[in-house]
Amino acid sequence: MVGCGLVAQVMHLHYLGELRDRFEVAALCDLAPEALEHAGSLFPDARRFRDWEDLVAEPLDAVLVLTPGSHAPVAVAAADAGLHVFAEKPMCFSVEEGREMIAAAERADVRLMVGYMKRYDPAYEDLQGRLVPEQIRLARVTTLESPLEPYVGHYPLRRGRLDPDLAATLIADDERRVTAAIGTDDTAVRRAYRVVLLDSVVHELNAVRGLLGEPTELRFADIWGEADGITTTFAFGDTECVFMWVDLPGIARYHQELAFYAPDERLTLAFPSPFLRSLPTRLVLEGGDPGTPVAWRTVKTVSYDEAFKRELREFHACVVEARESRTPGTDALRDIALAQAIVRCFLERRPIESPTEDAQLEDRPLH
Repeated sequence: MVGCGLVAQVMHLHYLGELRDRFEVAALCDLAPEALEHAGSLFPDARRFRDWEDLVAEPLDAVLVLTPGSHAPVAVAAADAGLHVFAEKPMCFSVEEGREMIAAAERADVRLMVGYMKRYDPAYEDLQGRLVPEQIRLARVTTLESPLEPYVGHYPLRRGRLDPDLAATLIADDERRVTAAIGTDDTAVRRAYRVVLLDSVVHELNAVRGLLGEPTELRFADIWGEADGITTTFAFGDTECVFMWVDLPGIARYHQELAFYAPDERLTLAFPSPFLRSLPTRLVLEGGDPGTPVAWRTVKTVSYDEAFKRELREFHACVVEARESRTPGTDALRDIALAQAIVRCFLERRPIESPTEDAQLEDRPLH
């Protein structure tokens, strides 16, 4: 495991402990000594490393890349070393970086999976089995972001602090990669890309694509305030889809809905905070008798099985069965292309047809 911070401590380390029949945690890496010590206390037999370059040189089978920056450098080096790679979202900061990751995995014939846990949510899978994309007239995605601390304060977290010079170096690397991806020096747009689109909205983009396929047009994009909110409108064939993300720092209640409207039914997923273990996503089904006042509404709890744990099971299965996962790098690359397209649409004030086209790989050399 490279990166033993927040998502590792809240989710991955916890579930790797429950999945000892599938995984042996043999090596841990983090720049913060406190985080590394905490992870090591949970897996005392694991070797500990400060530098990921030393970890990927170890005789391992796979690496989980959970660092906060771009995952491209670690993922490429791990693949070159013959290791299977699980990379948390976002997989990288640009389409160019993503293509390098995919090329490295293909050269080494290893799996590259990206951590989109919502795709492994039991309620999402239930909806996926019900939804007929051609029948959907309108899709609405609403995310009300809220402060993180109330959702993680009850966990025994050990985050630690980095040396100021090292932290400055990492921030500079982030900034360089953002510049390469979107070019602009507009502070609000850069924050919208790095903090909102890549860290949050990328989940929603991937989830909707998993249900409706590829968007045929990015019609509109707006970034408002100091990246306090983002609104985008897509066409998925004949389906209109509106994404709305807003930061509400004064309200400690995260809320996210994916709603799909057909002439005779309404299907809605209501997601809880992703940092609460085993809190189920609610699937709301609505229908009625046409031409009458009769209507019905069912709120369904599909399962209490945790999506983060299910995606780790999927990673294990795709490695031992030598197959692609449901969220491979080739799929995640399209989300990076969409994030870049949203910024371009906003800056240029024009629609963009086939906004995931830049992520197509078939006609471009990978090696």
